[in-house]
Amino acid sequence: MTGYIVAGLALAAALVIVVIDRWRTVCTVKRLDRMMEAAIKGRFTEETFDESRLSALESRMARYLTASALSARKVQEQKDQISTLISDISHQTKTPVANLQLYAQLLAEQPLTPQGTECALAISAQADKLQTLIEVLVKTSRLENGILAVHPEPSELSAVMERAAAQYLPKAREKGLTLTALPAAGTAVFDPKWTEEALCNLLDNAVKYTPSGGTVTVAVKHYDMFSALQVTDTGPGIPEGEQARIFGRFYRSAGNYQQEGVGIGLYLTRQIAEKQGGYVKVESVPGQGSTFSLFLPRP
Repeated sequence: MTGYIVAGLALAAALVIVVIDRWRTVCTVKRLDRMMEAAIKGRFTEETFDESRLSALESRMARYLTASALSARKVQEQKDQISTLISDISHQTKTPVANLQLYAQLLAEQPLTPQGTECALAISAQADKLQTLIEVLVKTSRLENGILAVHPEPSELSAVMERAAAQYLPKAREKGLTLTALPAAGTAVFDPKWTEEALCNLLDNAVKYTPSGGTVTVAVKHYDMFSALQVTDTGPGIPEGEQARIFGRFYRSAGNYQQEGVGIGLYLTRQIAEKQGGYVKVESVPGQGSTFSLFLPRP
């Protein structure tokens, strides 16, 4: 009988130990959960200052979060400084660039030698290029730093496609190209203003690099999760080795240095797409042309 009593007491003690251990585990998990929740919300503070492992963990987490917050602040400060610098450059160069354009125009109207006329036209072209570069840099910087925010909303794709195509129709005709906007229907979630700018960048490249007699086509293609605004040209195409690099800032392929442009349009297009939860890709075969697709989320 005594043996049964001892066994029962031992079993009861074991159960008590298990219950206490489980209770401590649950309390530890709950405390860790509170710590992580506070850390996510940015309100984490150390609760205890003893020699326990949880206290040591709290101290480590506090140091980590402090260092992370400091690093984030430094990164944001650097972004703000870059944005301010670019804005200052834009403001300070606006008048000199406008004067360059004016004087180049006045110079071109004067009786000049053929070489002088060529120089005046070159000055005007470079001044225009400088102005475009500054405008795009400011726009890109503000977009990257969130100063200019995108506001995606369900919108008709046909409207933005038609507006963008209409802007480049005169330039395409002047170059002897056929620019066609295919009938489109359907909606996607995007910012009409910024998406139109991104599409215009794709059209600008297509018109710029497609030789006279070629075609440029704008169309919409729908997928399960995305709708794509597609610009297809019959230009020289892009070698496979360059296709991953053309969306980089200021990238210009070796064969395009004689063409106008600053090499930032595709980079800006990619930024606009990503800000809206989309992306941009290219399919190209050298000698057969390219198709650039701007993917936008469907409602």
